[in-house]
Amino acid sequence: MSTDAVLYDHPGPRAKARNLILTIVFGIGLVALLYWIYSRFDAKGQWAGSLWEPFTQASTWQDYILPGLLATLQAAAVAMVLSLAFGIIFAVGRLSDHWWVRLPAGAVVEFFRAVPLLLLMFFIFFGVPFITEQPMSIFWAVVLGLTLYNGSVLAEAFRAGVHSVPRGQSEASYAIGMRKSQVMTHVLIPQAARAMLPVIVSQLVVLVKDTALGYIISYGELIQLGVNNLSANFGNVVQAAIVAAIIYIIINSLLTAFAGWLSRRTRRKGRAPRAAGAATQQATIEPGLGGGGGTL
Repeated sequence: MSTDAVLYDHPGPRAKARNLILTIVFGIGLVALLYWIYSRFDAKGQWAGSLWEPFTQASTWQDYILPGLLATLQAAAVAMVLSLAFGIIFAVGRLSDHWWVRLPAGAVVEFFRAVPLLLLMFFIFFGVPFITEQPMSIFWAVVLGLTLYNGSVLAEAFRAGVHSVPRGQSEASYAIGMRKSQVMTHVLIPQAARAMLPVIVSQLVVLVKDTALGYIISYGELIQLGVNNLSANFGNVVQAAIVAAIIYIIINSLLTAFAGWLSRRTRRKGRAPRAAGAATQQATIEPGLGGGGGTL
């Protein structure tokens, strides 16, 4: 019996008609809501051409939007790499057989998952200078805050992914003499990363959006430059927010599309060795088919 048949019953004619009616009703309701929002903005003159005109000028993009976008991408890219490394290291720590490794790793992960990201950025930017007696870089305050929070979430994702791998995989690896470090790096973590790819991508999308919190400590990212500073000069905060939202949607859509391509590529690469192994096994069972291998 297939899983689909157990978990989902295909709708019959009456259910299909009911679903069609509900779809039409909700579609009409959504269109009505969007029209109401449009009319309210129109009544306040928010669709006036003068408010959108700054976005047709090259100076607006050169002075506000593109520098903010570049700062957002720089912080997100560095934080992604560090978060993935943090997640893998602490996931392995939480899976350790030694309590003196497992307990501290678990405490670190749970602590940084519980502390709000905004507080992390505040503490790193304003608190670390009291310890180091040196000013803290705004860029690294944002990046470290993103790394500690998102890396902790990814650590739990990797740990769940490792637990989702069938136990026979690790038992077979130990049976052929592999050490635990080899089992983790060559067997469990690659499969866990592939299984948890949707969760990892979702968290990286959250990370990109969380860079917007950097404006609280005056980091010049897209919200700070492309919305706050731009609207302070042109008085078009709603229009600037809409443009920034569209940019974020494009970035996250590209990230999701890349993750989909990567997932398809890893699935193809994962099937090739199995196909080759099956061919080798077939040739071993039937040596006479190899051409001249049937002599005694």
